[in-house]
Order: sequence, then structure tokens, then C-alpha cells
Amino acid sequence: MSDYGSNGQSGSGPSSGWRSSDSRGGGYDQPAAFDPWRAPELFQGVLTKRVFAFLIDVVVLAIPVILACVFIAVFGVVTLGLGWTLFWIVSPASVIWALVYYGASLGGPHSATLGMRAMGIELVTWTGEPGYFVLGAVHAFLFWLSVSALSPLVLLVGLFNGRRRLLHDIVLGTVIINSTALAAEPARP
Repeated sequence: MSDYGSNGQSGSGPSSGWRSSDSRGGGYDQPAAFDPWRAPELFQGVLTKRVFAFLIDVVVLAIPVILACVFIAVFGVVTLGLGWTLFWIVSPASVIWALVYYGASLGGPHSATLGMRAMGIELVTWTGEPGYFVLGAVHAFLFWLSVSALSPLVLLVGLFNGRRRLLHDIVLGTVIINSTALAAEPARP
């Protein structure tokens, strides 16, 4: 798993990127928008920032769920136990809330969750476009799926590639970059 083209060079230039292999020698060549060798500041400290952004997002996700549980508990006391039957709704509602949160925030104008914005990072596609709702929701789903199915050791993938991409980033074709470094970077030709 490398972030380099078929010729072993990094992701920009005439022979890098994904190339289809049809018999006529045609195909398309789509270079990666962000090269860790040309712009290392875009990827410096990204893994550490992702960890802290994740912790902030967990708090943001947990607050409404905790408030809902407190409400159901009090409602159950008031209704002499009948309201406690609403606790079955907390688990599926938490999943829906998380998918909507990630989809709306990663698909929003900043392409970042609240935690990512606080840490100065953002999600972009492999070719440099901002995220969108479905990409954000699937990104979160694949993260939780990969961590729960393959153990948290799957997060070590980020240590072994130049763009600091995790497994679900590679599958979805996304990159997490320093948005502050991107804003300071001069316009690309």
C-alpha cells in the first residue's frame, strides 16, 4: 500500500496516478492533488491532530445522547416506569445521529467536523475536491467498521504512508490535510 504511482514516483507528473490498462494504450491519468514530498507541511502532525479531533467529536456526539438518556430516566420516573421503554431507541438514534453529524460536517463548507476544525485539519478527496454528505457518512461508517472488525491496530496504517492516510481513507480515496497550511500555500497553477 503505497501512495505512489506505478513508476514509484510520488503523485504528480505525466506517468503517475491511476492508469487504466486497456489494449489500445489509452486510459486516463489522474494525479493526486497533494504530494507529501512537495508540500510536507500539509501532512505534518496530521495523525496527532486526528486523535485529538476524534476525542473532541466523541464529546460532541455524546452530549445529546447523555441528555436524551437523562430525559428518558426522568420521564420514566414521572410515568412510573413506562417512559423507560424509550431506552431501546437510544442505541439506533445514536448511530443515526453520528452518521448525520459526520455527513453534514464533512460534507459542509469546511469539509471538517467540529473537532477537525478545532485542530486545523480538513478532509478532501484524492484529487483535491471537498467532501460531501454521503462521503462523510460512509467515512465515519468505514472507520467504525474497520476499528471494530480489525482491532484498533488497523490505525497503524497511517504511520506507514506519506500522506498519513488510514485504511478507510485509502478505500474511499480521501486525504486529511492541515487546512491552515493549505490556506497559507500559494495558489496552484
